[in-house]
Amino acid sequence: MISFLVLLQISANFELSRKLIVSILQHLNLNMKKTGVLLIQLGTPDSPKTSDVRKYLSEFLNDPRVIDIPWLARKILVNGIIVPFRAPKSAKIYKELWEFGKGVSPLITHSVNVQNKLKEIFKGQNITIELAMRYQSPSLDSVLERMHKENYDQIIILPLFPQYASASSGSAIEKTMNIIRKWWVIPEIKIVSQFWDNEGYINSIVDRAKQFNLDDYDHVLFSYHGLPERQVDKVYEDTDLCADQPCETEINEKNKFCYKATSFATTRLIASKLNIPESKYTVCFQSRLDKKWLTPFSDKIVEEQAKNGAKKLLVFSPAFVADCLETIIEIGSEYQEIFEEHGGEKVQLVPSSNNHPEFISGLEKLIRERL
Repeated sequence: MISFLVLLQISANFELSRKLIVSILQHLNLNMKKTGVLLIQLGTPDSPKTSDVRKYLSEFLNDPRVIDIPWLARKILVNGIIVPFRAPKSAKIYKELWEFGKGVSPLITHSVNVQNKLKEIFKGQNITIELAMRYQSPSLDSVLERMHKENYDQIIILPLFPQYASASSGSAIEKTMNIIRKWWVIPEIKIVSQFWDNEGYINSIVDRAKQFNLDDYDHVLFSYHGLPERQVDKVYEDTDLCADQPCETEINEKNKFCYKATSFATTRLIASKLNIPESKYTVCFQSRLDKKWLTPFSDKIVEEQAKNGAKKLLVFSPAFVADCLETIIEIGSEYQEIFEEHGGEKVQLVPSSNNHPEFISGLEKLIRERL
């Protein structure tokens, strides 16, 4: 019996020693390997002026991963119809957003805060945290030009889009790689394609929701940014379509990069932690351009809930890690108007992760896993 206890103690001491050695080696590796981490957000106009909004919309909507139609048709549609007519109207909305953000885009403020928090965590570890916007400033071109001069051993590309979509994560990664591929010396590259199941990300949303009493709300909406159905269909090979997969109920090998599937999976994780029964929530999609986008549409669900007698709605928007136009204005203001118009009283937006400590911890873990 004594010998067995001694063996257990030796084994425990060996495990502690092993962990200590691994920790020291990891620390030495961090200090030896020069690493650049590139955070990428979608972007925002430089100001709410019509000229800046026009410039932003033109760059954004001319991206073939955003509007995936033939080149000539896209140019005519975007430059001849959408941008000229939409820019003046959007400028008024962005002005409202800038006023909310006290003279600056909230997306920029929250993204810079995240960057600074991570800088502090990795201070002294030979790791640099950079931030770029896929569209407008600070541009990927300018940030990567600076990173190129640093001669990194490795670069970690981390788009801040939890659920993969070709129009967001795919576009950011493609643009980044198109710039890097022109370098004469290309360092080791590691990419985070999505992180919808990251514990810190999920916990940050759950904690944001705890400031509200869920029992006070008649229904809960999980509103994700919309996508054309054809874009999620392109995830599947051969003749398979998104509709052929159980995207509303499970993640499998075929649909693990399907935006619809990961949106529903994200919802299940959050709802489970908050004990929200399936009967009390709806997964929906906002910001659509036409009827051939993912359904149900968020604004229609808001209207439907009001007509059915709901007085208070709680709305999550997990696709956005930083509060922006789509959360603050579209949900917080426009959906409020729709709800009131049809008999409802209050649409309550759950704030995004922004720079929540749990979210920062989750990003730190994603980075360390790739070191």
